[in-house]
Amino acid sequence: MGLPDIVTREEWLAAREELLVKEKAATRERDALNAERRRLPMVEITKEYLFDGSDGKATLFDLFDGHAQLIVYHFMFAPEWDTGCRSCSAFIDQIGHLAHLRSRGTTFVAVSRAPFTKILPFKARMGWTVPWYSSNADDFNRDFHATVYDGRDPADQPGLSCFLRDGDRVFHTYSTFNRGTDGVASYSTLFDLTALGRQEEWEEPKGRSAGLGAPAGSRRLRYHDEYEE
Repeated sequence: MGLPDIVTREEWLAAREELLVKEKAATRERDALNAERRRLPMVEITKEYLFDGSDGKATLFDLFDGHAQLIVYHFMFAPEWDTGCRSCSAFIDQIGHLAHLRSRGTTFVAVSRAPFTKILPFKARMGWTVPWYSSNADDFNRDFHATVYDGRDPADQPGLSCFLRDGDRVFHTYSTFNRGTDGVASYSTLFDLTALGRQEEWEEPKGRSAGLGAPAGSRRLRYHDEYEE
C-alpha cells in the first residue's frame, strides 16, 4: 500500500498551508459556479404527470407538498427488480432530516420506475422516511432523462432534478446525473442545486434570500425538532 510520506510537524504544516490556499480558491470557484447555476433560465412544465405514493395518486404539483421548491432524486429501481440500486440506496442513506430543507421552502422526494408495490417493502426494509413515488405509469423518467432509451431495453441513471413552484405553475430549473451527484447529500449542497439556493444574504444573484414560502425567521438553522411547520 502506498501510504503518505512521513514528515515532521513543521513540514506537514507547510504542506497543509499550501493546500489550504488551493482549497479556499476551490471554494470561491464553487460559490461562483453555484451562482451561475442559480442564474440558469427555467422551463414551465405543462405536461401532466401522475405518480403512485403512500397516499395514492399524486401529480408533480402534489409532490411539492405546499413548498416552493422540489428536489427529485432519480432512484434506479427498474420494474423487473425486487430491490433498489445499491449506490442509490447509499445516497439516500446520507440524506438527513428533511426539516432543514423544508424550513427554507424546499422538499425532497425519490422517484423510481418500479411499481409502488415493490418500492414500499424495500423502503420499509431500509427504514427510510423520505417520500418515495413510482413513475411507472407515465413518461416522467423518459422526459427528464433519468431513463435513456436507445432502441434496446431502457437504462436508468441516478440523478437529481430541481423544480420551482410559482403559484400553480411549476418550472424545471436544473438536473444532474451520475457523477454530478457526487458530494451532494447534505442540506447545504442540495440547496446549491436549486434556483433559490441557500437563501442567505451573501449569495448571488441578490434578491432570492427572501425564499418563496419561507419567512426570514424560519431560515435560521435549528435542531430539526424546533422548526415550526
